[in-house]
Parts: sequence; C-alpha cells; structure tokens
Amino acid sequence: MNPKTGGFLANFLANVQLHPLRRALQQEPYYRFQSFEELALAASWGVRIDVNTAAIDDWLRLPGLSIHQARTLYQLTQTGLSFNCIEDIAAALGVPAQQIERWEAVLQFCYYSLEERLQPVVIDVNRASADELAMIPVVDVFLGRAIVHYRQAGPYKDLVDLQNRLRLTTAMTTELLHYLRF
Repeated sequence: MNPKTGGFLANFLANVQLHPLRRALQQEPYYRFQSFEELALAASWGVRIDVNTAAIDDWLRLPGLSIHQARTLYQLTQTGLSFNCIEDIAAALGVPAQQIERWEAVLQFCYYSLEERLQPVVIDVNRASADELAMIPVVDVFLGRAIVHYRQAGPYKDLVDLQNRLRLTTAMTTELLHYLRF
C-alpha cells in the first residue's frame, strides 16, 4: 500500500464521515438545505428527490422554495400531473427555469404509469399537517386536526396506536390502512 494514497484515502473517508452536513442529513432526513453549495454536496453523496412522488417536506428541502410553492407542487402531483423536466417545475411556480436550475442536482424526474399513479398516496402520519391528512378520502378537516393534536403526545407507533388514541372504529381504521405510513 502506498503510504501517500493510503493516508489520503483514510483522511478523505474521515472527512466525509465527519462533515457537518453529512451528520445533519443522518440526524434529520428532511434537512432543509441552506444553500446551493450544500445541495450540490448532498447530490454528490447520492441525495435525490423524486419530483413526481415528493411530499411537501421533500420540496421544502430545496433552498429558496416557500411553503406555498411546496404545497402547489405537491398538490399538482396529487392530481396526476407529472413533471418531466426542470422547465415544468419552473412553469408551475411561475419562475424562470434559470432561477431553479441548480435544484437539478438532486431532482429526479421518474415516470410512473397511470396504473402506478392510481395507487393510493401514502402519507407519513407523524409528519403530515392537518391539511395534508385531509387529502385522504376518508379524513375530513376535523379528523386531520385530531390526528395532529393527539400526535403532540408523541409519534404514533402504528395503526393500532392511532386507533386507540383517536378511538376510531374498526371500519374507519380499515379505510385508513392503505393511506398512512408510520
């Protein structure tokens, strides 16, 4: 083993493991990138966002994107719209493509057939807002708010925990089964 390259590799691996951004990404999977430089570095480590399945929290990771814009992009994909390129996203946001082109480092434009898109959207019950939960066909605004309210006691462990805390009927719990992720 060459001492120069062996030492370089060991130092490189130590720096990669100790990089503050890498540590932040390991501790908080929905870390919001503070700059395009962070975004490019994360992209070099393999961080990707599938634009056609991204949740609001995924969109909010992008520097410069507002909550309103994230909701707009999320709602468009929920209606069945597919983004095919950065220009599609720019058009949906009403901004020039050059303004957001550096997002491309982490964005993936995956194609999903109509059959795949008809599958129910699964929502992380421990992260979703009341409005996001209300997008589930069997959840109204009041149940969405109740789910968020009772979540303050700690994250839901599973569907049984949710059912017990909210005192949901078996029928309602069955309806929620395919829409929630814990």
